[in-house]
Amino acid sequence: MAKKRILLKLGSNTLTKETNHISRGKIEDIGIQIAALQDDYEFIIVSSGAIAAAKQFVKLENQDKDVFVKQALASIGQPHLMRIYQENFSDLGLLISQCLLSYSDFEKEQSKVNIVNTINVLVKNNYIPIINENDTVATDEIRFGDNDKLAALTAVLLNVDILIIATNTNGIYTKTSINDAAPETISIVTDLKVLEKEIGDSKSSHGTGGMQSKIEASAIAKAANIETWIVNGLEDNFILKALKNGSRPKLIKCKPTSAVISTAHLFITPHEAT
Repeated sequence: MAKKRILLKLGSNTLTKETNHISRGKIEDIGIQIAALQDDYEFIIVSSGAIAAAKQFVKLENQDKDVFVKQALASIGQPHLMRIYQENFSDLGLLISQCLLSYSDFEKEQSKVNIVNTINVLVKNNYIPIINENDTVATDEIRFGDNDKLAALTAVLLNVDILIIATNTNGIYTKTSINDAAPETISIVTDLKVLEKEIGDSKSSHGTGGMQSKIEASAIAKAANIETWIVNGLEDNFILKALKNGSRPKLIKCKPTSAVISTAHLFITPHEAT
């Protein structure tokens, strides 16, 4: 039986565990889960975290304001980030590769063909592609999306079965309760446009994406009939938990325009489950 293909998007707050440095423990946790699932699933990762990795080693002027300084930080941090992946994943017998993409790559037919062919070869040979925005030549990710849109576009291009977006919340909270000690999780949504009205506009502390960009990414994937799961990446074993919960029809059965949200997972499915 063919393996299911998962695109896993990892945000900066997940990789740092909301600290000021990349968490080797979290990357090891992710690797352990992938190793446990590799007989049934193949993984492609879209990873933020380059800027956060750089901030561990250097301090540049105006690093929180100037987009060009952030591009420089991304350039410094990317090899450090990949080294951390390499060291942790290799201990688990996992092979990785680096792929740097830009949104412009998705506008050129030959570039899209090249991306698909390259990644298919990598996956076929048991390599886990780790994709990031090529920040040196593009500013959209730094300014707006924190790789959420890139993850969705890549998921569509590679025809994955599930897009998992790891974030730092237990589902999506109502706007009125977002600042409460115990925010209220939205339980059922029947229209993404209604959901958007409840989303706060805050950005992550290390990256630049918020829940809005994740809903927009979900819409891109949903239009291509790809399931999107927004999960709490700060939890241990969050991939295993999501797959276990996702196998339960009562959690993912919904109408074509609806989404079902649990306290730890948001499932946006393109079709009613059978």
